[in-house]
Amino acid sequence: MMMSSKITPVILSGGAGTRLWPMSRNDRPKQFLPLTAEATMFELTLARVSDVSRFDSPIIVSGAGHAALVDEQLGRPAAAIILEPCARNTAPAIALAALAAGPQSVLLIMPSDHVIADTLAFDQAIVAALPLTNDGWFVTFGITPTAPETGYGYIAVGEALAEGVHRVHRFVEKPDRANAEVMIAGGDHVWNGGIFLLRADMYLSALAVHAPDILAAAQAAMDGATRHGTHIHPDATAFAACPSDSIDYAVMEKADHVAVVPVSMGWSDIGSWDALHEFGAKDANGNVHGGDVFTVDTANNLIRSDGLRISVAGVSDLIIIASGNDVMILPRGGSQAAKAIAAVRKD
Repeated sequence: MMMSSKITPVILSGGAGTRLWPMSRNDRPKQFLPLTAEATMFELTLARVSDVSRFDSPIIVSGAGHAALVDEQLGRPAAAIILEPCARNTAPAIALAALAAGPQSVLLIMPSDHVIADTLAFDQAIVAALPLTNDGWFVTFGITPTAPETGYGYIAVGEALAEGVHRVHRFVEKPDRANAEVMIAGGDHVWNGGIFLLRADMYLSALAVHAPDILAAAQAAMDGATRHGTHIHPDATAFAACPSDSIDYAVMEKADHVAVVPVSMGWSDIGSWDALHEFGAKDANGNVHGGDVFTVDTANNLIRSDGLRISVAGVSDLIIIASGNDVMILPRGGSQAAKAIAAVRKD
């Protein structure tokens, strides 16, 4: 690929989304579903980087089984669609993208299944972070916390490097509630949102130092790849030998020049049905509806259907999801059980 002065979006679309079963399934995971708008989450992610004056054509990294979904929802040409033969977490996925991009390309790495309601704040954070990338900094975007969540990793914000940009003091594993409350009260911690801005060659150089096995396997997989137009199929044997690791563990927690841009941008990873209720537009009684739903004397429920008609009366604080032949009913606050149910159902 030709080197460009624009930012190259890298959209990571390999997740299974089992916490949103039964709508999110192996053959159509949550990033390809219209959960928060008429557009799917994948389409909304692409829309954030649609300004051709600032962004190059995107690189998509997805599972090989989802190639048709990517093609269907892409809506514009991609620089490359890298179809992983198996899942190996984010560090290898980003390595594949960095190898496909020009060596000095600035990569904006984003999961395809996150919500960003305030795109202006996101754009401003990118502008603040961009100058540091050419000096070899890896920049992550830290989400301003709204509650002492225990399901996210945290970042301790260090000294200021530029307007709105700080050195990362340390990364913090998912805490218990007591430690999360302490970090929130201190005002110097942000959520780790899993969005990064970095240069391709700098990332590959960091892998060579901190995770050489990942770099070697990714390079071998790309050297042996088959290509059909923009579709790239990395060599399956080489990629299967790659260690599975996140970019946080493989690089970000070990590199010397890591910065964070704290930003409040209406972010959510929509990691559960409870999160979708929290994020969704509510009626006068606190219900969030989707599909053919009729309610009487109900409050604070999440009720969604992609086909079946659902009628609900006299209940509150429930999650009711109907998809295909499956109906799931859970108490609000207990939506993490969906992942366990999906594991049993195996679909």
